[in-house]
Amino acid sequence: MNNLLEPLTEDELAELDHFLLDHVVDEDGDVGDDGVASVFELDGLFTALVSGPTLVKPEQWMPEVWGETEPEWDSEDQFDRVVALMMRHLNTMAATLQEAPEEFDPLFMQDEEDGEEFVVVDDWCEGYVKGVKLAMAQWRAGGNEVERLLNPIRAFTSVTQWRGHELSEAETDKLSDAIAPSARGLYAFWAGQRQAG
Repeated sequence: MNNLLEPLTEDELAELDHFLLDHVVDEDGDVGDDGVASVFELDGLFTALVSGPTLVKPEQWMPEVWGETEPEWDSEDQFDRVVALMMRHLNTMAATLQEAPEEFDPLFMQDEEDGEEFVVVDDWCEGYVKGVKLAMAQWRAGGNEVERLLNPIRAFTSVTQWRGHELSEAETDKLSDAIAPSARGLYAFWAGQRQAG
């Protein structure tokens, strides 16, 4: 098995992304609402897990990744491979936030329309909110400061009916630019709480 602290390569991220998408696509070729549908959403989920007030174990978050139906594995090797990729991504993210938080950046999807590239933050934010929900009572104990830091993230999710997209372009850009600093701030807040405790 690979070193579980080794960052995923671009090819490995793409491999994991394809696996997650294939799992949530139904027989009609539609993407369901069940489970994590992309590596970008997984990145958001994992960021919340490693940033939050309490340890959420794999047996608690793995069902959130798969949704109601666990994948039909081709082999034990495939299972080991996918789980190893996820654990490496989780571990390297935790290490970055702990050792060099200023270097942490969310993994946002890049899209293109009419020859122009733009960033899509929604998947990552949806994943983060899923991670928060796994320990909602503990997150709520953070009070107003945690709520303030969560606002830019929640603005691009179903929790707020994606209100971040209803603003002017300048306001939407400002809000999306606040996501990464907010994620770092949330990590720092809960790390401080753990040290104080």
